[in-house]
Amino acid sequence: MTGLSKGGNFVEFGEFGMQTIDRGWITAQQIEACRVTISRYFSRKGQVWIRIFPDKPVSKKPAETRMGTGKGAPDHYVAVVRPGRILFEVGGVTREEAQQALRLASAKLPIKTKFVDRLERV
Repeated sequence: MTGLSKGGNFVEFGEFGMQTIDRGWITAQQIEACRVTISRYFSRKGQVWIRIFPDKPVSKKPAETRMGTGKGAPDHYVAVVRPGRILFEVGGVTREEAQQALRLASAKLPIKTKFVDRLERV
């Protein structure tokens, strides 16, 4: 997972976004927890776009299984993210509401993130 993100580095759909600073894996459950947190904070106003998808299967062998006998079955799915990737975008809300909602959602993730504006194309 070396290097920076190849795509998805800019806010395209909404007005504000959450951008990664670290690299790592984000599970499908963590993505869903962030989506629920943002949606509940907005309480039926604004829009949320999820810009990542967990398409990498992670296998795991059952507990108390002997070594050998092949690879384990897929246990869960993760999205691989590199620095610069936009995770979530929000629109139709004020800057303060977006900052607070994305701050609450970033607490659910195992990586560091930052708040970005649509105008911050660097």
